[in-house]
Amino acid sequence: MRALQRMQPVCWPYFDPEYETLNQRVHPPRVAIDNHSCGKCTLVMVDSANKHGILLEVVQVLTELDLTIWKAYISSDGGWFMDVFHVTDQHGHKLTDEHMVDFIERSLGAKRAIATLEVQTCLGRTVGVQSIAEHTVIELTGADRPGLLSEISAVLTNLRCNIVAAQLWTHNRRVACVLYVVDEFTGGPVEDMQRLCAIKEQFCNILRSSDDNKAPKVDFSMGLTHTERRLHQMLFADRDYEGSSPHSSISYRDRPEISIKNCADKGYSMVNICSRGRPKLFFDTVCTLTDMQYVVFHATMDSEGPFSMQVYYIRHMDGCTLDTEGERQRVTKCLEAAINRRVSQGIRLELYTTDRVGLLSDVTRVFHENGLSVERADVTTQGTKAVNTFYVSNASGGPIEMEVLQATQNEIGQQVLNVKGCPDFQTRYATDVLQKKSFSFGNLIKSQWEWFSSNLGLV
Repeated sequence: MRALQRMQPVCWPYFDPEYETLNQRVHPPRVAIDNHSCGKCTLVMVDSANKHGILLEVVQVLTELDLTIWKAYISSDGGWFMDVFHVTDQHGHKLTDEHMVDFIERSLGAKRAIATLEVQTCLGRTVGVQSIAEHTVIELTGADRPGLLSEISAVLTNLRCNIVAAQLWTHNRRVACVLYVVDEFTGGPVEDMQRLCAIKEQFCNILRSSDDNKAPKVDFSMGLTHTERRLHQMLFADRDYEGSSPHSSISYRDRPEISIKNCADKGYSMVNICSRGRPKLFFDTVCTLTDMQYVVFHATMDSEGPFSMQVYYIRHMDGCTLDTEGERQRVTKCLEAAINRRVSQGIRLELYTTDRVGLLSDVTRVFHENGLSVERADVTTQGTKAVNTFYVSNASGGPIEMEVLQATQNEIGQQVLNVKGCPDFQTRYATDVLQKKSFSFGNLIKSQWEWFSSNLGLV
């Protein structure tokens, strides 16, 4: 009898797979772009059916377009999501380009599923449709140390792979890196499994450290991903917020002030964040709260002036507030880490030259030989040109001597590598140029006088 009971079929209720998107299809998002209500900014207004993560989707699109969010007002209590963003490009201009406005409306509005446009941002980057099969994406996390990027790029060069784009972040002596590579011979993704296994094995050996309790991670990502969000997720999974760096260049006054308290009458936890304003700050905090499975019901953000004020009213996805001190401390540490990961540490070096296989390996090798450590890197390719940005410090994380910078620039090329954000170096470079010009002018006068004297003697 028991056997017959076990053999009876079990019936489960049927759920239509399209039911989850029914509300979105019945109430598609509405996007409005207003250039008249505010004298300094463009207003981007989005109304949509509410779902978890929708705030991050909107902020991610605006951030990817290199737009600066100066103010934001968020309300998503109940089944509807309404938000207003005050934005400009990074040069402080309103959004007057029709292609940019159309791209935003298509990406965030009802037609985002069929959006196939491309648009160029104010920084010259092209944003739009990319092919999944164009690159092989490699994700790395592990312990940071000087010369690591040089060794990573050298491995790929030796294995006949070309790096077309990469981003590297370091924080609290941890490193996360996303690499987009292609086969040197075919120009497409690396499909040889033997070579992929060799890449993973050599990367694990490079990232492995004797004094690190955490095992390094090397993964090959499938499909497209938002690189900066992946870097946040990778460092969060690596628990970088638990560590500390003895050579951190972030001063005490520049550290964010974060406080969390519960609003018993409203049923929310209120998170207050005060920090120095910078581009993409709002994205960093929203990304972290979303990945920690917190729902933002209301929020305000104001970044006009040197400081940014952010206020979030949140609950966990299970409906609970942050009731314990341990929860509040963990959220505080994670938000502080998310803000500090992108803080510009060290001196900024900009590289602009013709792209070639092994370029990144050669450049980072020169950095390492001159005792420079890469704190953050953004490697891109625009057509046939390599456009790379590096933030570097000395091997111990401190300031760099001017002689070292001059030697590095001379070896790579003064027209190829530009030093930014270092007034002392710019002043010294300008002085050297004037001295050389003055010296050359003096030599010219001297030679002319000698010629005149010799001719006078002959007469």
